[in-house]
Amino acid sequence: MRRVLAPLAALLVLLVLAGCGLLPTPDTTSTPVAATTAPASARPFYGQRLVWKGCADGFRCSTATAPLDWSSPGGGRIHLALTMRPASGHRIGTLFMNPGGPGVSAVAFLQTSAKQIFDKTLLDAYDIVAWDPRGVGRSSAVDCYDTKRLDSVLFLDPDLPEGSSALRSRIEHADTAFGQACAARTGALLAHVDTVSTVRDLDMLRAAVGSPKLDYFGFSYGTSIGAEYADRFPTHVGRMVLDGAVDPSISSFEESLANTRAFGAALQTYLADCVTRSSCPFHGLTVAQATSTIAQMLVALRRSPIRASDGREVNSAYLRTAIDAALYDQGSWQYLTKAFAQILHGETQLTLALADSYVDRSDSGYTDNLFEAIYAVDCLDKPVETDPAVLKAEGRQLDAADPLRAADNTNDLGDPVCGNWPVKAIGAPHRVHAVGSPPILVLGTTGDPATPIAWARSLAGQLPKGVLLTLKGQGHTAYRNHVACIDDPVDRYLTSGAVPSAATCG
Repeated sequence: MRRVLAPLAALLVLLVLAGCGLLPTPDTTSTPVAATTAPASARPFYGQRLVWKGCADGFRCSTATAPLDWSSPGGGRIHLALTMRPASGHRIGTLFMNPGGPGVSAVAFLQTSAKQIFDKTLLDAYDIVAWDPRGVGRSSAVDCYDTKRLDSVLFLDPDLPEGSSALRSRIEHADTAFGQACAARTGALLAHVDTVSTVRDLDMLRAAVGSPKLDYFGFSYGTSIGAEYADRFPTHVGRMVLDGAVDPSISSFEESLANTRAFGAALQTYLADCVTRSSCPFHGLTVAQATSTIAQMLVALRRSPIRASDGREVNSAYLRTAIDAALYDQGSWQYLTKAFAQILHGETQLTLALADSYVDRSDSGYTDNLFEAIYAVDCLDKPVETDPAVLKAEGRQLDAADPLRAADNTNDLGDPVCGNWPVKAIGAPHRVHAVGSPPILVLGTTGDPATPIAWARSLAGQLPKGVLLTLKGQGHTAYRNHVACIDDPVDRYLTSGAVPSAATCG
């Protein structure tokens, strides 16, 4: 199953992101707001004072405490890492943000990418706060495998026939062992990294920083946090923007099928451009012929991987990951074109660079626990199908939706990680209602492969005061493209409260 990641995830290894260049700031202590609606047992957490210390080139950092289990606040505790970029102009409030995943370190993301993501209007007006959700990054985190063993899970690519018992056994054994390692190394936290618990954390953090209402900007999976927050705490919502929206009402399989279609469509759009260029290794072919050639490349890599200079065996899983990574942003198409050309000559540098950027891996190993946290959160949030007969029927639907189906041998296995996860799912697909919330902006991009535009339309329709802004274009999320017809109304809404009309532009 493809996972919903942060905007720019595929570019982190390819772009040099400048620091914010802010002057050092003195330590400060927050003044919490009263938590009159919180249960009495939870109020000590809401009332904690956050000490903000200077860090990371003008940013401030702090640590909050949260209950391990919100249903029993008197039990174990966890810590949550936060960072703040202080407003550089006339401050109007605090804007929380989450870049997605689940599993992306929001702290690291904001500290490296604030100026690349947010317009100066927002940077001037808000203290922008990011926190690593429970299970993620610098907060109390999920831990499963070292680099070598995590490689073996993320890039598992057995050269076994589709539908064979040998293939199913090989993958299920590996994924079961992965889940067991996560349970052994993470402990009790593994059962409490669901999105609802994160939403409870966010409401606590809102009060702790002193905000009576939550102003929030969520990207990708961050829209799941925002939508669930609005559903559970509608009267606590201030101004909220959800970009690259996830649809909370669909099943895990429906999500996977929609992703397969959307990534397939994005690949066809890329190839329609590529085949017209002399630099493209598929120049002069039709899109269908180029697609077939890529499928053959993937099959060949499964049978005979290419050994990279660092010793890794670059198989079809690496190339498929590189393809998905590049389709997140049209600016990465050029790197994908070069990666294909290299593979055809037995070289792997750009394929590994793209694949590694997607999973946050450097030459020295994984830089965070992105994919360990992705599985931990996803496996709690939604149940997955495990009936082999149903999975076989669903596999046929995935095959029909996948232009590279000739290279896929696992479509009928469903989600074997979550299907063999040691902790039972506690969430389920559901529509959000957010009755009593103010207007919420939902952003979608017509060619978004990770969060298809249909999801944004659905979420905007579920929210009683949802307003949909649609960008006509390619890539994941809309706001970070810096297109005036999207950014200007979003900036006005967040800084003045002016609610735009639903619109499509670009």
